[in-house]
Amino acid sequence: MTGGETITLFHAPNSRSNGTLILLEELGVPYDLHVLNLQAGEQRQADYLAVNPMGKVPAIRHRDVLVTEQVAIYIYLADLFPQAGLAPGRDDKRRGSYLRWMVFYAACFEPAAVDKAMKREPGPTAMSPYGDFETVLSTLTTHLEAGPYILGQDLSAADLLWGTALEWMVAFGIVPASPVITAYVERISTRPAALRAKEKNAALAAQQKPS
Repeated sequence: MTGGETITLFHAPNSRSNGTLILLEELGVPYDLHVLNLQAGEQRQADYLAVNPMGKVPAIRHRDVLVTEQVAIYIYLADLFPQAGLAPGRDDKRRGSYLRWMVFYAACFEPAAVDKAMKREPGPTAMSPYGDFETVLSTLTTHLEAGPYILGQDLSAADLLWGTALEWMVAFGIVPASPVITAYVERISTRPAALRAKEKNAALAAQQKPS
């Protein structure tokens, strides 16, 4: 990739963008970090709102394209670098399952987890995007039992999304630390790419601490 095609990641340590940083490390491609200090409110300033009006990270810029939304970023990057083998191609029979679990995270799991963390009851069944938290978690756990990864024996970008999110949610007590979930998180969080990203995040977080 030429310098003009380097990925720019709009990133804040200890945020959802940690997972995108892990993905970039796993892909092994050049990238630049545009670091935001969330505690200082930089994500709400005009310059960043021009990137993402929601004031959320992550976002990426590639060539003249801006991509926001965590799952869209994962799909975009994994497809952009097929040589890394982190996304089944269009003609791969695993593609449907891969996309299912990517979208299930955004459409069902995260809304369910947020409602649980906020101690909010889900909406009426006809209106709720996910139904109920127990069914969402059971659906995920049952699938992971066949593991070791979302697509069986093959690691994909979906695992980096899920593994990173589950690590945080177990740490905060939103998701129970069941043996299946714990083993899955361990497989993802101890990969060299994840460890490199954590080291970078720790350094960035230390720089942002008030003196």
